[in-house]
Amino acid sequence: MPLDLVPAWPAVGSLAGGSGALALAWAIREHRGRPGVDWFLGVFAAQATWCLSYGTGLLVADPTLRVALEATMWLGVIWTGIAFLGFALEYTGRSDVVRSRLFAAIVGFGLLSSALVATNSLHGAFWTGLARDPAFGVETVSYAFGAWAYLTVAVETVLVASAVFLLVDTLLSYGPLYRRESAAVALSSLPPGFALVAWTLELGSVPQLQLAPLMFVPHMVLDAYAFNRAEMFDRNPTTSRAAERTAIDDLADPIVALALDRRVVRLNPAAEAVLGVDAETARDRPLADFLELPVRVGDDAVVESGGGESGVDEEAGGGSRETVRIDAGSAGRRTYAVSVSPLTDPNETHVGYTVVLSDVTERERRRQQLEVLNRILRHNLRNDAGVVHGYGEILRDRLDDPELVRMADAIERRAGALAALGEKAGTVEQLLADSDPEPTDVRDLLRSVVADARERDGDATVELDVDGAEREGDEAGWTTNVRPDALRAVVENTVENAVDHHDGEGTEREDGGTWVRASLRREARASGDDDARFVLTVEDDGPGIPDHEVEAVESGRETALEHGSGLGLWVVAWGAAAIGADVAYADREPRGTRVRVSIPVVVAE
Repeated sequence: MPLDLVPAWPAVGSLAGGSGALALAWAIREHRGRPGVDWFLGVFAAQATWCLSYGTGLLVADPTLRVALEATMWLGVIWTGIAFLGFALEYTGRSDVVRSRLFAAIVGFGLLSSALVATNSLHGAFWTGLARDPAFGVETVSYAFGAWAYLTVAVETVLVASAVFLLVDTLLSYGPLYRRESAAVALSSLPPGFALVAWTLELGSVPQLQLAPLMFVPHMVLDAYAFNRAEMFDRNPTTSRAAERTAIDDLADPIVALALDRRVVRLNPAAEAVLGVDAETARDRPLADFLELPVRVGDDAVVESGGGESGVDEEAGGGSRETVRIDAGSAGRRTYAVSVSPLTDPNETHVGYTVVLSDVTERERRRQQLEVLNRILRHNLRNDAGVVHGYGEILRDRLDDPELVRMADAIERRAGALAALGEKAGTVEQLLADSDPEPTDVRDLLRSVVADARERDGDATVELDVDGAEREGDEAGWTTNVRPDALRAVVENTVENAVDHHDGEGTEREDGGTWVRASLRREARASGDDDARFVLTVEDDGPGIPDHEVEAVESGRETALEHGSGLGLWVVAWGAAAIGADVAYADREPRGTRVRVSIPVVVAE
């Protein structure tokens, strides 16, 4: 139906916009107390004041009353933008900004503008020369805008635009979770906003008619959608933002967020305590003012100097560990491992860095203790055991008494076992260090280990069965890209354990002597060749491995009741973990143990 057939349609549309605002305010009153609701009620109150004052004014010809209604309309304009920004800040989880001095200044601007509107007749800051100028059958008025009126519209436009930006940012940051709510509310502010600017700039064929109150009708429709169908206040971004903040603030590890220029953007409470500085003081200052971190991201150093004592701890095997030592007051000097990672926005744009400090003081102390223990085992114990082994051998050769010979032989064997334990301790130290993977031929490695075992114990029978061994020139098919030291530790200790712990009562040989068989084959998984494994199986006919030793290794810890008699099984377990292999122990019938090691086939890049 054409608008000219509706009597006083500008007034009807304005009053409809105001009535819609009141209706929506009534609809969301039950959500009071939830993030953004109270501010949104303020938005509706301001919009209702704006629309109802203007719509009523279009029906009033009395000059005095018309001026009063115009002033009331301006109050609605002033507070709509302020309340809308307050809503956007609180709804998107930025309620701390609402309590800031900046927002207090914005409210102060609103109070000053309200006072100027109420006293406009004394100074004309908002308008001068208000005169009746009817259009479309309603009492529109014309007047010259004052400087403060232009300033008010400009400020309100900036406030609304800022609120829309926050809502759009939420839409982009949290994806579909709050997409409908944020999009609906952000779009709803555009029609009345553009109409207000057009009226202020006196655009259009009827510049004295303000269409902004009428544009609140589609505004209300979009808001109603957000409230009802999208369940706007049943879920809001405050939850997600608070979760992000809590996840950082509640962590025991110190975390520092840096801008691209390496200046501090944010500290969590743990970082404040460790660095001895509060977040407000540290903000926008280089991290190097408080701490030295020898860590690099790409080709750029994060910091180059500062108050911490940093270093790179070299480990056996060529690895390194970035650490920094910080004076923690009564807790003494603490050692922290440093992790620096790029910080990106939802569009994967690099916007800064995250620095995480993990307290590794106890770990470093245990590492030092382990290094000392390894040194003692590898050098002192090995050397002393060698001396004892030598004297035991001399005694055995010189004694005639069979009982004394037996004792000397036991001394020699025990001393040899202690020396071997020292060697295994060296292997453990290598496994604990980081080293780079290399293409390693599993078949050649197994052949080498078997040859060593045969040479070390000439009386033992060590059989070798490699699937497809007769095919020469197939080296590539037996190669995997893993740590060679870890793989050798697994294969070597699996074979050595079977040989060394044999009790001479086997079933495979007539004399009951040591018998071990090592077999290797390539096994493809159901998912295809890309998931292939090398399977090493070592079988023996010895006394078997006590259940409590296997249980101790599989559980990952030893107790007074469940512990191993040596390091062999632990070396196998740690070496397997280093290369991603799986180890399974099983009894072999009629006697002995079967160890199955599944080794991943890794192709070098």
